[in-house]
Amino acid sequence: MQPKKEKVNVSEAVSNLSELLPAASKKLAAGVQLELEGIFDQDFSVEDDSSIDEEVAPQTYEISSYGADYDVEGLVKRLNRKDVIIPDFQRAYVWNQDEASRLVESLLLGLPVPGVFLAKERSTNKLLVIDGQQRLKSLKLFFDGVFKPNSELTGKVFQLTAVQKRFLGKTYETLDEEDKRRLNDSIIHATIVKQETPDDEDTSIYHIFERLNNGGRKLSAQEIRAAVYHGELMNTVRDMNQHPSWRSIFGKANTRLKDQELILRFLAFYYMKDKYSQPMSDFINRFSIRYRTKMAQEMHEGVIAFKMTMDLVHNAMGKRAFRLSKVVNAAVFDSIAVAVALNLPSLDVFSTRSKYESLLTDEEFTKSVSKATANEQNVAFRFDKALKAFSA
Repeated sequence: MQPKKEKVNVSEAVSNLSELLPAASKKLAAGVQLELEGIFDQDFSVEDDSSIDEEVAPQTYEISSYGADYDVEGLVKRLNRKDVIIPDFQRAYVWNQDEASRLVESLLLGLPVPGVFLAKERSTNKLLVIDGQQRLKSLKLFFDGVFKPNSELTGKVFQLTAVQKRFLGKTYETLDEEDKRRLNDSIIHATIVKQETPDDEDTSIYHIFERLNNGGRKLSAQEIRAAVYHGELMNTVRDMNQHPSWRSIFGKANTRLKDQELILRFLAFYYMKDKYSQPMSDFINRFSIRYRTKMAQEMHEGVIAFKMTMDLVHNAMGKRAFRLSKVVNAAVFDSIAVAVALNLPSLDVFSTRSKYESLLTDEEFTKSVSKATANEQNVAFRFDKALKAFSA
């Protein structure tokens, strides 16, 4: 089937596409909406108001969407080959064995099951699971023969439970041949989306993921990025997040990945500060797309600069670094960290401390890092102030 192309606002696209997907439609019908304007991340380990003035889906996209029917056996094989990807980050597998067994039973009985929602990645043509991971993981576990929802639990033989007597206690291998064939040939419907334009970045996938994965605890922006833009860049950011000086400055690892977001924000401004445009989240997304797989040599300088900067600032300021109050201030962090990184050869512990303390007594600078911090004029102003302070 040829993709049907429509030029629509992404919010309208998600609403239309969700009609094809019962699970997603229920979420949207329930009125679960992401309201980014005026919402703080309910994580008080970081002071960051950059989401306040952000627009939702700030541009119009051309998105192709089409349906595809996959047999269960083929879908499981695609999962094993990583042609269909369930991001490592995604919300934890929460089904119990009874729930997973009833899904398998439905397919064995020929009953329809909800479909899945996939996004085609531009660079690899692989399919990213946006909605339906519980169902797909359940099927993979049953075919693997071991019910092991996560690596921390001890696996056990996946025998069907809470099902009709004829299937009770069956594993995939012990199913009757006829039943196994029926399960293998059962169909899972998939709705597949692909961004056609703009053709240089897949930012619409972020927004679609954002809306379809908002049941229960709302995902943070970085949690969504870790899922949508998985790859070498995100793996490197996770490694950078373990750097001892950074951990001492920030504190314990953040469960909502805010510490990793700050590192990504540092890299984005280190390489692309002259290309900044609001909203902040889309600026970081554009960087994530551009450098997603360019971590070998192209990003080596930025990684080293980050580590050296954290070492120097930690030695100069200790746990007071990047704070106006008790918690790390994201705008203080991005401007000062990048300014220090770009002037490392001329700085030592004493000069860094002196310049840092002088900058934080500048009322114009503190104003620019305290309110409307994603505003383009404020971003340019605070970076100009910080660069001049640390290059003087």
